[in-house]
Amino acid sequence: MSLDGYTADADGKFDWSMPDEEVHAFVNDLERPIGTYLYGRRMYEVMSAWEDMSLSDEPPVMRDYAEIWRAADKIVYSTSLESPSTARTRLEREFDAGAIRALKESAALDMSIGGTVLAAQAIKAGLVDEFCLFLTPVVVGGGKQFLPDGVGLTLELLDERRFGNGVVYLRYAKRA
Repeated sequence: MSLDGYTADADGKFDWSMPDEEVHAFVNDLERPIGTYLYGRRMYEVMSAWEDMSLSDEPPVMRDYAEIWRAADKIVYSTSLESPSTARTRLEREFDAGAIRALKESAALDMSIGGTVLAAQAIKAGLVDEFCLFLTPVVVGGGKQFLPDGVGLTLELLDERRFGNGVVYLRYAKRA
């Protein structure tokens, strides 16, 4: 996200947040324990490119991420998507906090939520235990907020890392 708290700018662009190889390798290591990704439709449409992206001319870090992503289950929450276009993917028509809570409690591997609208619903429902932020050294002035309005949380810093390109990773746990 940008330093001013946005995941996409006012035009819906997020190219300013693309990771370099150092950050991408770190993200890959964070993603390895993910067994299930929960996505909103827009985030799913962006991420689905990893399903059959040609990676022969790409750096190893990108090929590694594609393998990690393809190996995980995906659940897409959408009322408008007709059907998923990727393997290991199921479609849910509505956000059901109870069903997600049950899935979370029974999951053998970690879960990740992607997409600001879906994440906002999960945060408001108290389903998010940890927040992993990659602060990009840019101010975009508006767009899609990372955190929803109307939610107050007390967080505990668990981890931090600075990267050569100025990106800062922060990992927080929600305090009870």
